[in-house]
Amino acid sequence: MSKIAGLLVVLLLAVIVGGGLFLSTWDPPPPSAKIEKVVPDARFPR
Repeated sequence: MSKIAGLLVVLLLAVIVGGGLFLSTWDPPPPSAKIEKVVPDARFPR
């Protein structure tokens, strides 16, 4: 029983470390949707 628990702990640590390495090296693409927002003139100081 303790061998299975030890194996599960090692497997969990490997998944956590692998996920961290993946997230640290992954370069996600920037959003490509264009955002246009109308800002009223009253928001700008004169």
